[in-house]
Amino acid sequence: MARYRGPKSKVARRFKEPIFGPDKALERKNYPPGMHGPNKRRGKQSEYSMQLLEKQKAKFTYGILEKQFAKMFHHAQSKKGITGTNLLQLCEARLDNTVFRLGIASTRRAARQLVGHCHILVNGKLTNIPSYTLRPGDVVEVRERSKSLEVITASLSASSSKWDWLQWNAETMKGEVLALPEREQIPENIKEQLIVELYSK
Repeated sequence: MARYRGPKSKVARRFKEPIFGPDKALERKNYPPGMHGPNKRRGKQSEYSMQLLEKQKAKFTYGILEKQFAKMFHHAQSKKGITGTNLLQLCEARLDNTVFRLGIASTRRAARQLVGHCHILVNGKLTNIPSYTLRPGDVVEVRERSKSLEVITASLSASSSKWDWLQWNAETMKGEVLALPEREQIPENIKEQLIVELYSK
């Protein structure tokens, strides 16, 4: 199961955003990584550089590798509607992201692990594929044997986020995808139009 295994703080500092969750290193050093630190002269970014950086930010945010991300873009391009919005909707509709949004896991990485370790059911069936694409009407729930896991109960008790496109029942530990999110319902600071421009070259 391929995923990014490199340093997280360096990535967060490169984008100046806590991509992998709260990061003390980002708070201490709010400048890009590099041996010359904040004193390094940084030239003006080219248009291509900004587009590439935006694509990398989206990939790291959702935990998607290059080949899979390119495939998702072409899928988004073939759908009706705005390509950039379609792309973000496909990212949000991933099972690991939805588990994270529902509050079952505190981070997307933790959500990916829960899915991979067979703690999550989709429409009553065990699903261990983090990239599984959910559709409106799909029901995501915690497996009965996993409901008492400390990592899940701690995350649910600490979670306060509610999403209009998702419905969560705390008693049964079940969530339902009501619809795909609109662009304004996706809080990630991603300029998707730059990604579209990059792939359109």
